[in-house]
Amino acid sequence: MATNLAIDDKLITEALLIGQHKTKKEAVTVALREYIQRRKQAKILDLQGTIDYEPDYDYKALRRKSRAAKS
Repeated sequence: MATNLAIDDKLITEALLIGQHKTKKEAVTVALREYIQRRKQAKILDLQGTIDYEPDYDYKALRRKSRAAKS
């Protein structure tokens, strides 16, 4: 989908340099992906304290079993 955007020249230039992107399109695409990823990660934090676990749940024991199975 073709879209025309008025993007601050200083911002796009800095994004091109920092990200070592070859094109403005690449810089904007990467920026949008990172924006979406951060927003999704922030939603995960909203779940904190809302999930109930079984009282006998032992994640450390599960890790030990997983490591032992790989050996």
